Amino acid sequence: MSDIQVSRRALVLGAVALALALVLANRLLRDAGTATVASAPAAAPAHTAPAPSLVVDVVGAVRRPGLYRLAQGSRIADAVARAGGATRRAELALVNLAAPVADGTQIVVPGRTPNSSAAAATPEAPAGPVHLNNATLEELDGLPGVGPVTAQKILDYRQQHGAFSSVDELDAIPGIGPKRLEQLRDLVAP
Repeated sequence: MSDIQVSRRALVLGAVALALALVLANRLLRDAGTATVASAPAAAPAHTAPAPSLVVDVVGAVRRPGLYRLAQGSRIADAVARAGGATRRAELALVNLAAPVADGTQIVVPGRTPNSSAAAATPEAPAGPVHLNNATLEELDGLPGVGPVTAQKILDYRQQHGAFSSVDELDAIPGIGPKRLEQLRDLVAP
């Protein structure tokens, strides 16, 4: 009888070990294999990314400035995080972190100026063009001939149609005609 008991015990232990191996193999295949099988169509090469990506240039007061790939639908906060986050001298109040990111956009995180009280007292002209793909309502409203209503129309257009690929797309916005477009051409960028 002792041989039969040993055989049963070995059989039970073997069955438990086999069940554990199957559970682990199933989990590994499900975690690793499913993403590859589900994301790659039969005709597509295996090295394609599952979601389209954007490339952005993050510069200024960030820890690791440079080019970064982000997923579609990413926000400026995601880009700043990919660049290692903002430095202590960053002036994040000047950046709309919730704005959507567009492909090919340069994201500038400005640093604090040493004499910020004097800069706040004297309004200055913008340092560069206003980027249509990440400008805030206030930035757009500050453009000549663009009031808060037209600025909101620009934001609505961007939300409905995606990123601007050209300044000429402003012509599609009610309230901006050819004359206003020429005024804005040197002051804005996609």
